[in-house]
Amino acid sequence: MVEMSVAGIALDAASRSPIVLLRDPSGRRQVPIWIDQAQAQNILAGLSGQTPPRPLSHDLMASLLVVGGLTLERVIVHTIEDNTFRAVLKLSGPEPEQQQELDARPSDAIALALRTGSAIWMLEEVVADASIPVDAEADAEDREDFRRFLDSTSPAELVRHLSKAHPEPQPAPDADEGEQGGPPLGGDPGG
Repeated sequence: MVEMSVAGIALDAASRSPIVLLRDPSGRRQVPIWIDQAQAQNILAGLSGQTPPRPLSHDLMASLLVVGGLTLERVIVHTIEDNTFRAVLKLSGPEPEQQQELDARPSDAIALALRTGSAIWMLEEVVADASIPVDAEADAEDREDFRRFLDSTSPAELVRHLSKAHPEPQPAPDADEGEQGGPPLGGDPGG
């Protein structure tokens, strides 16, 4: 098993759906889990660490655990089936027979773990199957190279560089001035 941390919430560029990003300890792999807006709000509230004026659902769950004498030992994301992650809450009480495992959506488990300071674990097989590589060193190096480029470039040079990279489109030549790209629309391609 791999202990994961919440790297943050991102938005899917295509669907605009929120994604919770879990990062492994090396910082080289992230597991994206697509969630809905309400789940994203609950996780963000847990990440902020601020106590709301009225308890939110996950704050209430954390309070119920305390009142019931239970501790959330850890969250385990153990499976991914049909693009759906599965998780369990590992609970313990003062007596050994009070150890429980409860099925939970990963988003709820993560939101509750953030409020209770509990660890978030993921089976290595799930990390291997669902993770995307993250190369923090390469990202930092690219940012530094870009900063050096900007620092050494005047605005006029930047404009010249951009105009070379993306030249203005030229008007198409008239039919009698040069070659055509193909037969006229609706015309006979054979001539």
